[in-house]
Amino acid sequence: MCRVTGTAKAPPARPPLTALLRRYEDAGTPLTCEPVPRGLLNRGYEVTTTRGRFFLKQYVAPDTADPGVIARQHHATRGLAGLGLPAAAPLPDRRGRTVARLGGHGYALFPWIEGRHREGTELSAAQSRRLGTLLGMVHAGLARVQPPPPADRRHHPSADPARTHEQIDELLDLVRGHRPRDTFDELAEHRLLERRALLRRHAHRRPPDADGPVSGWVHGDFHPLNLLYRGEEPAAIVDWDRLGVQPRAEEAVRAAAIFFVHPVDGRLDLPKVRSYARAYRSAAGVSAPEVGAAVHRVWWERLNDFWMLHWRYQRRDRRSDPLFPAASALAVWWTAEYAAVMDSFTD
Repeated sequence: MCRVTGTAKAPPARPPLTALLRRYEDAGTPLTCEPVPRGLLNRGYEVTTTRGRFFLKQYVAPDTADPGVIARQHHATRGLAGLGLPAAAPLPDRRGRTVARLGGHGYALFPWIEGRHREGTELSAAQSRRLGTLLGMVHAGLARVQPPPPADRRHHPSADPARTHEQIDELLDLVRGHRPRDTFDELAEHRLLERRALLRRHAHRRPPDADGPVSGWVHGDFHPLNLLYRGEEPAAIVDWDRLGVQPRAEEAVRAAAIFFVHPVDGRLDLPKVRSYARAYRSAAGVSAPEVGAAVHRVWWERLNDFWMLHWRYQRRDRRSDPLFPAASALAVWWTAEYAAVMDSFTD
């Protein structure tokens, strides 16, 4: 626990709150500072002052702490907020700056936003439509407020199955050598062998690389933990650390595969997907064929992706373990129900 006053032990590199808050017109005097257990890349704190509550972000991850990267995120979120979208945007200090650099770190201060996360299983068909509309408006808004992406950032190769087979062999060695062996190891070995067979059976369906105008600025990590609801409506889209240039419709497909996946058997709630996808296409101005190509590419991506197993067995990081059963089942279910999934996204 990190506190400005009291005897609680402070974590390393405690934010220099008093010096930071003096830079802002109406931030007040700091009272408490509590770490927020959210985000894998950077640190966050809930700060209480004599003027209210704030969210303080500390940029520590090397690939996100670059001043140019942070400036791009802040420009995007402030631009989207100016369009009336619920993008969590930083507060400017007395000089109009949104980043304070102190003690070798960059900091940004945000208003505290009350809200809660909602899984796609909680959303009605109408709320699923509003979710698709929101993401479509974000993509359309980013195209307005961000500069056009450079041509060299519009090429996105599809996964190479030869490299995936090498990864499967490496992971199988780690899984089989893990001691004590547990039920997760059993499931991991089963899914790796299953995926190897699927990749051999469907190798001829590798999609072409994504190129050209299908790419644009996207949030980069749009999922339930990065969307806060107040009541029935979205209150804030948070954590823009992965803002970047990607095939825009692929973000919509990836988001649906997280929001609308059944947590037990990995199937997608296709009626909700249909409502969401129709609304997304309309709001973003994206054609059904573009979304269809994205569906195929994300399906292929899922067949070739083992990031959760890399985290567990190579990085010894188990935070993603609870996600693995549904995510690994989804790839198999999606392959069997490929035509129905495609129809739900493109109809």
